[in-house]
Amino acid sequence: MTNPLLQDNVLPPFESIHPSHVRPAIEEILTLNRQLIESCLAGSGHYTYENLVEPLERADDRLNKAWSPASHLNAVQNSDALREAYNGTLPLLSAYATEVGQNDALFDAYRSISESPDFVLLDPVRQRIIHNALRDFRLSGVDLDREKKQRFKEVAEELSRLSSQFQDNVLDATQGWHWHLTDESQLVGLPDSARAMARSVAADKGLEGWVFNLEFPSYIAVMMHSEDRELRRIFYEAYSTRASDQGPNAGQWDNTEIIEKILALRHEEALLLGFSSYAELSLATKMAPSTGAVVDFLLDLADRSIDSAREDLEALRAFAAAELGIENLEAWDLTFASEKLRESRYALSQEILRPYFPVSRVLEGLFEILARLYGLQVRELGGIEVWHPDVRFFEVHDRLGPRGAFYLDLYARPNKRGGAWMDECRTRRYSNGSLQRPVAYLTCNFTPPSEGQPALLRHEEVETLFHEFGHGLHHILTLIDHAGVSGIHGVEWDAVELPSQFMENFCWDRQALNLISGHHETGEPLPPELLDKMLAARNFQSGMQMLRQIEFALFDFRLHLEYDPARRGRVYEILEEVRSRVTVLRPPEFNRFPHSFSHIFAGGYAAGYYSYKWAEVLSSDAYSLFEEKGVFDPEAGGSFLHEILEKGGSRSAMDLFVAFRGRMPSIEPLLRHSGLLKAA
Repeated sequence: MTNPLLQDNVLPPFESIHPSHVRPAIEEILTLNRQLIESCLAGSGHYTYENLVEPLERADDRLNKAWSPASHLNAVQNSDALREAYNGTLPLLSAYATEVGQNDALFDAYRSISESPDFVLLDPVRQRIIHNALRDFRLSGVDLDREKKQRFKEVAEELSRLSSQFQDNVLDATQGWHWHLTDESQLVGLPDSARAMARSVAADKGLEGWVFNLEFPSYIAVMMHSEDRELRRIFYEAYSTRASDQGPNAGQWDNTEIIEKILALRHEEALLLGFSSYAELSLATKMAPSTGAVVDFLLDLADRSIDSAREDLEALRAFAAAELGIENLEAWDLTFASEKLRESRYALSQEILRPYFPVSRVLEGLFEILARLYGLQVRELGGIEVWHPDVRFFEVHDRLGPRGAFYLDLYARPNKRGGAWMDECRTRRYSNGSLQRPVAYLTCNFTPPSEGQPALLRHEEVETLFHEFGHGLHHILTLIDHAGVSGIHGVEWDAVELPSQFMENFCWDRQALNLISGHHETGEPLPPELLDKMLAARNFQSGMQMLRQIEFALFDFRLHLEYDPARRGRVYEILEEVRSRVTVLRPPEFNRFPHSFSHIFAGGYAAGYYSYKWAEVLSSDAYSLFEEKGVFDPEAGGSFLHEILEKGGSRSAMDLFVAFRGRMPSIEPLLRHSGLLKAA
């Protein structure tokens, strides 16, 4: 029987992929790739880009075409069989990556190209690919002796296994708890959309009444709207203790030791490579010049935000005491009281806005924005194999033809990883006279449509969609034909959020809002008075929001910067130190947010969560050009398209930014957009 993961399809045949296909396909491809490497190295000894780099790029692409859909399915349609296949294949991939990265002969071959007189004849894109490859060889331990190479390989394989286990535990803990209600009086405050969703979940379980769970649309509805304070406390505790030693499922799916092992192994990996810490190793592929520069950047932002955050909290406490009867504001009151204060101060709530953001209108407006900014057309295609009936497929065109495509998977459901993300399905590359166009996965976890009502988004969810779409555009719109620096490849990690955060700004522009909003029953755009209130509330609690992100970033960075094997991770000791410096409302002692902090323990943001704020300096400054020239100015849009989105990782992020903006970045637009200039 033919393995669908081994077929060279334009798009993955999702309906044919079975967990039993995963490991055999990867094993066969890895064997072929190893043979190809041997063949390349057995040649004349005169290595060129054409006879070495291009064949290896084809091999990498073949592997990605098989692993990408398997990995994606594990995230969006998780099952015991698929998880077993996925986790069973990870060690093979890790071993192969280390083996290639530590291949002395291959390293020497790349180095011979870089040292050849002909190297200067290569275009800058190919030169950058060679330079990046040589850096990555060294970061894979190619310079180590045999014993240390073996240890590096063992560390890499164990880190891969532990990161996957961390994510599995978070998913299981999220799905392993729910709250069943049969008394409608306990639903006071909850909007109709949340009730309908909970009723649907209960029906799926064969239960009467309503079932709420820890999937984010359900959880946030309780925390934001439930007037039952005890219910909010129950949900807060369950959510903030997932995969830990605390809470209703204490000790089950516990990530405590996994966190310690991950930190220890990352530190060991850094020392093997000659770095003093994993934080220092992390910066080898980032913009930030030093660990000190990162810490200083975060503390400077904290200092600029702390007074505003304290004012935010004092106003909230006073309101909660006077209007809500909450004398002692607790963590489980924060979201609820904040929403009530927003309603009181601006006569505005997320639920008032939700009817104006049906998914269909938001997408229609988003596509119109892309047409005005970049001259693009987005067309939905039917008849494409997908992994769930809710998934849709779109092609992106310009005036010359198709540029790329994306799958759109918007709604939360069981066995789907939480959060929102963009991932690669196909990467743009040109080979043997044929162009492979890029394809992205865009994944969110929004409230699905229910009981005859369309999916209606909170404005925060609209921002999330625009954010992930920005990543998607970075991947899809690249015109770089070499996969090593095509799309997001080769982009410094602390700059990769530039296009995504840039797109969020359009969710706050009057002209753009008129395009993406329309009442789901009447089609009327946001009324002017509601739009005014929304814009007036943009920086509501911006100081507290800024400090929350700085807390995460500083905790992550210090965790990896200060690791000491003799003292282990000191996870909660460091977290407490960070909170004492940058947090205005301390969470309860049972809070275990690090145990589900997948960005740093199961994603690509270890010692790099600061990237969100680092890149936001760039994105805010980039958007300020559109504020100066007009939000749909074709010249500004064309410049962002040509200098940022199309260039991928072909040049340094700073060079690309300066080419677009005409100068070095300024922090002033970020502070202005966040309402923090008065604190500067």
